This record gives sequence, structure tokens and C-alpha cells, in this order.
Amino acid sequence: MRLVEVGRLELEVHDVGTGEPVVLVQTALTADELAPLADHLVAHGAYRAILYHRRGYARSSPVQGPGSVVRDAADCRNLIDALGLGRVHIVGYSYSGAVSLQFAADAAKYVQTLTLIEPPPVHVPSSADFRAANARLQKVRQVYGPDTALAHFLNQVIGPHWRAEVEQRLPGAAEQMQRDSTTFFDTDLPALMSWRFDVEDARRISCPVLHVSGTDSGPWFAEVRKLVRTWLPQTEDILLTGADHSLPLTHTPQIADALADFLGRHTMVAGRGMK
Repeated sequence: MRLVEVGRLELEVHDVGTGEPVVLVQTALTADELAPLADHLVAHGAYRAILYHRRGYARSSPVQGPGSVVRDAADCRNLIDALGLGRVHIVGYSYSGAVSLQFAADAAKYVQTLTLIEPPPVHVPSSADFRAANARLQKVRQVYGPDTALAHFLNQVIGPHWRAEVEQRLPGAAEQMQRDSTTFFDTDLPALMSWRFDVEDARRISCPVLHVSGTDSGPWFAEVRKLVRTWLPQTEDILLTGADHSLPLTHTPQIADALADFLGRHTMVAGRGMK
């Protein structure tokens, strides 16, 4: 991975393959959760996969000031400019699904396609429950510190053997999450809770959209699926049997195949510039 100057920032970039550029926006907490998907996509041929670490993660510049989904989307746009990519395919998962939606609304001329893998349930009918769960997690962080809060969070979403399971799926991730947990709790979660996005914002997105979700991800993400299809009626929808919210790691080949098929049907027109 290399560091790329993006204005006053440096962002760490994993850039592999050749062909149409696909930018995979890093989600919260786990810096390389989309790296296996990037590598599987490149194996299909015809694609250049760019996965970058957002502010406060790995070797990218530290966070300064409050977190913001809008700012994360602007960082994505500025990175695309710094790399001279022009028009790109965008992929976002969980927190970075929010960033990708914001980016597609704010910088539509950059976006050839938008792929969303279970964006966060902050605007669904049961969002109050999701927000309350995050408030409880933030309280643990404030009282006991980020390390205890991280263990508490991962015990809930993965189980008591989360460290071994994470390392088996993504070697080195447990240490990285521990190291960057402050960014997750103090920057990303507040940014997500303050993110405002509605149907009027969604109307600015006219590109082809793919939504990928799992049958076992629970009611919050079932509501997200319905909301995305309502906001973005052009959405193509894929529901993976037996998958939960860890699906980019547990169902990587299936997602890569679906993504390659989707991108293959929405290729860039030769010579088409940004408008």
C-alpha cells in the first residue's frame, strides 16, 4: 500500500489490477474488511480496485475535528482527483455505505455505478432502536475506555471468541481495530448519528445502483433494503441466503461475482467525460 497526498491529508491506498476503476470506501473500525472483495474482483479481470484507508485508520492522516459523513465523501472525491481517475464505480459497506450514498449525491458526475452492501440503519422506521444501541455503546466507551468498549461491541456482534474469528478471516485485523478504536468510537459513530440524508438527497442519484444484503442480517437491515429500493427505484437487489452483516468476509466470492456481473452491464462509454 502507498500513501497518496490528498490536499493536506495523506491517505493510504491499496491499488491493484487494471481496467475500469472501482473505488471501495473503507467502512468503520475494520480498515481492510473490503480488501478480499477487491482482490476477488480484480481476479475477474477488467477492473482496477482502489481501497483506501479513511482518516484515522492505519497509516492515513489522523482525524482532526469532529467526524462527518459529508467530509468523508469529500475526501473520497479528492482522492479520485488526486489519482486522476475521473469517473469511477463506487462500493460502500455498512458505514461506508453512508459515505457512498453521500458521495453519489454530492458528486454525481464522478459516479458510473453505486454498489451498497447493507448501509447503516440510521433512517429506517426502527432507527430509534439502532440509535439507542449506539448510545449505550458510547456510554461504555466514556466510562470504561475504548478497549473495553471494543471488546463489549465485538462480543455482541461476533461472540466471545471474536479475536480468533477476526484473525482467521482477516489476519492482523484484531490489532488494527484495537489501535484505531478511538477513531471508531469518537469520530465515526458520532458522524453517523448526526448524518442527515433523505429522499430529496437520494433523488440526486441517477446512476445504476446495486444493493447487496443477507437473509440473516436481522430486521434493521431488512428495513434498509426496503428503504434503498424506495429511495432509488433503479436499484438492482441481491439477497444472499445465510449471510449476515459480516457478508463481505463470509460471502466474498458471491458478492464479487454479483458485482462483476453488475459492472459488466454498466461499463463506461468510451470517451465519455464528466459532465
